[in-house]
Amino acid sequence: MSRLPPETFDELCPSSMLPIRMQNKWAPLITRLLGEGAQPFSELRRALPRTSPKELTRALRSLDRDGFITRDADADSPGYSLTPLGQSLLAVLLDVYAWTAEHWDELVDARERADHPEDDSPVNNVLTRNS
Repeated sequence: MSRLPPETFDELCPSSMLPIRMQNKWAPLITRLLGEGAQPFSELRRALPRTSPKELTRALRSLDRDGFITRDADADSPGYSLTPLGQSLLAVLLDVYAWTAEHWDELVDARERADHPEDDSPVNNVLTRNS
C-alpha cells in the first residue's frame, strides 16, 4: 500500500465531504426515517425521543445544507423529505445497517472485551471455569 500524500486530508479533501460522517449522530437516523416519506418536525421528534429540539434542528439544518433533505414550508404542515441525493445516501446507509446487523454479535463482543479487559485475564478465566 502506498503512502498517502500530505495534502490528502487538507480542508478541500474529498474525505471532508464524506456524507457517512454527516456532522451529527442523529443524521443517519433522520435519513432513515425520511426514507419512509416526508415527515414534519413533530413526527421526527417523536421518533427520536433522546434528541433535544435544538439537536434535531441542528441536524436537519446540516442535512439541508448538504443537499440531503428539503423542507417544504408551503404545505399545510411543513415537513422534511429526502432529495434525490438523500435517497442515494439512504441506499448506502441501508447497506451499512445490514452489515451492522450481520456482524452485531462480533461488534458487541469486541466492545465488551474493550470495556472489560480484566474479564479476559487468565486468572479470571480459570476462576470462571472452576465456579
